Amino acid sequence: MATDRDIALGALRLTVTEAGAGGRPLLLLHGFTGARTDFEHWIDPLAELGYHVVAPDQRGHGASDQPDDEAAYSFEAFRDDALALADALGWDRFALLGHSMGGMIAQHVAIAAPERLAALVLMDTGAGPLSVDPALRDMGIEVARSQGTGVIADLTAGQDGPLTNEAYLRACAEDPTYAARGERNLRAASGAMYAAMLLAITEGEERYGALGAAVTCPTLVIVGSFDEPFIEPSARMAAVIDGAELAVIPDGGHSPQFEAPAAWWSALSGFLRPLGA
Repeated sequence: MATDRDIALGALRLTVTEAGAGGRPLLLLHGFTGARTDFEHWIDPLAELGYHVVAPDQRGHGASDQPDDEAAYSFEAFRDDALALADALGWDRFALLGHSMGGMIAQHVAIAAPERLAALVLMDTGAGPLSVDPALRDMGIEVARSQGTGVIADLTAGQDGPLTNEAYLRACAEDPTYAARGERNLRAASGAMYAAMLLAITEGEERYGALGAAVTCPTLVIVGSFDEPFIEPSARMAAVIDGAELAVIPDGGHSPQFEAPAAWWSALSGFLRPLGA
């Protein structure tokens, strides 16, 4: 059964949920303003497949430490956290699943330390800058810096965002707590992290070529069929990574583990089960 604990990575403390100690290592990285609870329904089932599953609140998120300086947040800092967490767990090699921004972090891990990865799952993510309205982005950054993520949550409550789609709206209609989950995670995130990483996600260089050159482990690329901003990037990542599989999840949005759970689990477990045997 999944349990929570804190793990120190030098001066940084991360809160993690884990299950299946002694199994094959599997690290789950949530997305921008997400939380380890984005995987809470799947940690025990993944452990039952033979994995030691660890899902952290990444720095600046949830119950983990939240440095005040924007300079503490970058893809490189998150990458180094993931590798340091694997070291603290005693993992030489591990399977890695990254969702959205977590998928971008996973790409940085794969490019910097491909020898550490036994398998890679890139979920609803892309290997280049995300296109957003620059004015809205800059306003969000300024509000995060001056007033924090709680005010952003207040301002955006009930509003459609760049990742709002039919699958998300259906999930909200079916489960009144679904939208509240995202709002709760947003309010728990650091304003400094929000400002720094919103800029990082929307700027920077593409990583498709670097991924294709670096990744040799078994790879699965997952994307919801309604997650329009990431459908083409997902197909492109699957094309450049040798042997990668692409799974488009019917009726899924940006978080298909919630919006189309049966199809998502079928794709993920079908990929991981033989690797964890």
